[in-house]
Amino acid sequence: LQVVESGGGLVQPGGSLRLSCAPAGFTFVDSAIGWFRQAPEKEREGVSCISVDGFTTNYLDSVKGRFTISRDKDKNTVDLQMDSLTPEDTAVYYCAIDYRQRPDFCSLARGRYLFRGQGTQVTVSS
Repeated sequence: LQVVESGGGLVQPGGSLRLSCAPAGFTFVDSAIGWFRQAPEKEREGVSCISVDGFTTNYLDSVKGRFTISRDKDKNTVDLQMDSLTPEDTAVYYCAIDYRQRPDFCSLARGRYLFRGQGTQVTVSS
């Protein structure tokens, strides 16, 4: 199982980026998907997740109101729209798979997830 994250880059404070996660060679329509990030010398933290049915989402407090997660089952992708970015959002962002989660829920607990991607770098700087 592998996933491919894309969409990262360098953006000025206040700017936006849209990250995308796609599986390589399989479908994750039956899995909850989470986005995590890891800044240098910091623990990897859960940023957002979305349930299998797409109706439940959760967010890290510091990104609420700025980030929006969505999934497109036809395209088999999960996106993370990030607005009003700040330097504190600088990190490598990873998407991860929780294949054991019930369809109507998702959790930001890192231990539930399989990490199978290389991540995408997001740098917020002027």
